[in-house]
Amino acid sequence: MTIKQKIIGKQLVVGTFIKTPHFHNTEVLAHSNLDVLCLDAEHAPFDRAHIDACILAAKSQQKPVIVRVQDTSDSSLLNVLDLGADGVVLPHIKNGEQAKDIIAKCFYGNNGRGYAGSSRFAGYTTKPLAENLANNKRNTTVIAQIEDADALTELDAICAIDEIDCIFIGRMDLTISLGETNPKADSVIQAVNTIVDKANQYNKAIGMFVGDLSELGDWIKKGVSVFLLGSDHNFMLSGAQRLVDTVQQAKINAE
Repeated sequence: MTIKQKIIGKQLVVGTFIKTPHFHNTEVLAHSNLDVLCLDAEHAPFDRAHIDACILAAKSQQKPVIVRVQDTSDSSLLNVLDLGADGVVLPHIKNGEQAKDIIAKCFYGNNGRGYAGSSRFAGYTTKPLAENLANNKRNTTVIAQIEDADALTELDAICAIDEIDCIFIGRMDLTISLGETNPKADSVIQAVNTIVDKANQYNKAIGMFVGDLSELGDWIKKGVSVFLLGSDHNFMLSGAQRLVDTVQQAKINAE
């Protein structure tokens, strides 16, 4: 089953962000039980060569990999999809027309994604054009990130777009956009619930980043099924802290 099928089917999907633009971290986490890895080209210094190597590292273990693109230009979208990414996270989706224009660049067609049969996606000329067109339509995952107050009045137009597989809530940017500094502020929670309710109304899969994992159960009950949690950086820091805490506790117990 592809990651797109899992997401559309609202199966529980657990992934993490990769912040390190080197294939080793991606390769290591490709051995994990995570459902998907997300290269964060928006907030980490990935160039095309880094994305290329990290996608290949994920594919070495048949691990699904998506990319949160640094921008939604034709070249950025074309690059990551030609390199073999299973999908894209589109940041700062604010209205339906903007979303449609961006999504058109993700799929082959008139005024859409540029075609090359020599890419990794196309099997380096080993797949016929018709198969590549079908694979693009069938397997490319599109995740629209809602993280601006402007988008809250445009949710119907966004959620009505068939090509969007998942509405992903960017809670931290939404917090800032709403003029708050606490992601648990009442206005932020209200906005998140509004997005969740609207996505459910349109039968869209819903995703989010959750900083406080104690919230997970409540969001799952409300229909959230895609979680991108933590990052490779977070794993290193939290693992190091657990090690220090364990040694310190052992010292206390030994005294």
